[in-house]
Amino acid sequence: VQLQASGGGLVQVGDSLRLSCTASGRTFRQSHMAWFRQAPGKEREFVAFIVWSGYSTDYADPVKGRFTIAKDNAKNTVYLQMNSLKFEDTAVYYCAANPRNNYRHAEYADWGQETLVTVSS
Repeated sequence: VQLQASGGGLVQVGDSLRLSCTASGRTFRQSHMAWFRQAPGKEREFVAFIVWSGYSTDYADPVKGRFTIAKDNAKNTVYLQMNSLKFEDTAVYYCAANPRNNYRHAEYADWGQETLVTVSS
């Protein structure tokens, strides 16, 4: 699966932003998907996960209740709706497909390029 992420930008604290990750390839429909992020000087961390069908999701504690991951198999796209953004959400965000082991670990078969989210105070 080849992934193309978009939607990043500069926003203020409390704003909303939606990231998109569009996939090419016929296996997207069967792919579990996730979003990760990496802040300057920090390791890449898990943000959100969705199973192939879209019926089950999981979130990292810092974003739970604020972020929503969704998958549209008809459009080959996974979204990350980010609400009530905080300064600490500033990071480059990556979408990923097909976890190799624990889906919270950054060990995925396919990665999209980064999209930068900057939250200003």
